[in-house]
Amino acid sequence: MDNNNQSMSKIEGRNPVIEALKSKRAIDKIYVKKGEVQGSLKKIFALARAQKIIICEVEKSKLDQMSETKAHQGVIAIAPVKDYASVDDILNLANEKQKPHFIIIADRIADPHNLGAIIRTANSAGADGVIISKHDSATLTPVCEKASAGAAQHTPVARVTNLAQTIEKLKEKGIWVIGADMYGENTIYTQDFSGNVAIVIGSEGEGISELIKKKCDFLVKIPMYGDVTSLNASVAGALMIYEVVRARERK
Repeated sequence: MDNNNQSMSKIEGRNPVIEALKSKRAIDKIYVKKGEVQGSLKKIFALARAQKIIICEVEKSKLDQMSETKAHQGVIAIAPVKDYASVDDILNLANEKQKPHFIIIADRIADPHNLGAIIRTANSAGADGVIISKHDSATLTPVCEKASAGAAQHTPVARVTNLAQTIEKLKEKGIWVIGADMYGENTIYTQDFSGNVAIVIGSEGEGISELIKKKCDFLVKIPMYGDVTSLNASVAGALMIYEVVRARERK
């Protein structure tokens, strides 16, 4: 993909969106004018559903506000600033490095600034890649790209339909999955982060979902000594990520 395409975040108009879908281009979400499921829009709905792309039906005023071309024809697709990697791409990268796997999983991180900051920290710490969910998650928008300070162009980001199944796949590969949780048995300072690890960072408001908690091998907490009992998601993630770095530096 060339640089112009990498920076494009909106695809407007029926034919451009159809062609993007037919080419299997990465698309995060499609906005369609409410009640307009006729003609070529039927094709867009069918292609999008086949590729499990989220479709949002919105008022025309919303599309008018989003539109940069002012010729959206009732449909705007939001594309990432770069193509998503696959989970296998991330695993293969770790194998090429001949180092233990080091993966970051973002569970329902909704703020693109936080996701960008997590990607930036992951890159700085030498992580193999970041995994996000297709649902309830920020994506690789220009805001996320800016917050990552360019790291999003260098760090593989995989977007998966089922995060729980992906975690099971990682565990089958011998990767320990360690989640951040305020009720964790261990602290980030007593947990063993050596070996193959995947760090799970939960959402800003609710933390890791109950299903994902059950899939984790360990839950660890960050000690809190002040009056505020929680940290920004990207800050909490950074603390955990660098505990992995510290564990590896000791060896």
